[in-house]
Amino acid sequence: MNDIEVLLVDDQELFRAGVAVIVDAQDGMRVVGQAGDGLEAIQQVEALEPDVVLMDLRMPEMDGVEATRQLFASERVARRAKPLRVLVLTTFNLDDRAATAIRYGASGFLLKDTTPVMLRDAIRTVHSGNAVLAPQDLSLLLDGDFRSRAPVPSSFQGLTEKEQEVFTAVAKGMSNAEIAGLVFASESTVKTHVGAILRKLGLRDRVQIVVFAHDHGLV
Repeated sequence: MNDIEVLLVDDQELFRAGVAVIVDAQDGMRVVGQAGDGLEAIQQVEALEPDVVLMDLRMPEMDGVEATRQLFASERVARRAKPLRVLVLTTFNLDDRAATAIRYGASGFLLKDTTPVMLRDAIRTVHSGNAVLAPQDLSLLLDGDFRSRAPVPSSFQGLTEKEQEVFTAVAKGMSNAEIAGLVFASESTVKTHVGAILRKLGLRDRVQIVVFAHDHGLV
């Protein structure tokens, strides 16, 4: 298995150096580049094609929220050879900027004073396409970034009954193994259903299913 390639983005060089030491000490992951602001981060992502970006939110020139938005712009996603995951780093819990970054495509956030073990596990989690926040915590974060519930789009009605059942289970944070027991199907079948849901709703990953469900009042 190839190493998880990580890009560090933070305007504090000393902080980046410390995180780099932690990441490079882990089995199966390595730092492939560093950036001091959002604009440089976009350039580095395009040049290095990392798997995971650890993204600071508050930076000069371009902050992490705008950088995340641009990284997940449709034209950039379309020409990307492999999926990109963004993990936001912030000093403040329940940061409204973190909520916005998650809406743009980030897979969750960590506080900057997290432990090396939690950082390692978080990188592996987002690399696998899962969120670093439990769905209930993500919903609380999104509630802080309040916006009125949007009408349920017609694309959701295009899901089969089984796909809607799987959608609800994913939005509640259930794993494929747990969902398989719920809908009496194999894990591979559940994975196929999740893929169909993402495709039909135009979503990138399971995190976006949680956001979609929250924004449309489906859970």
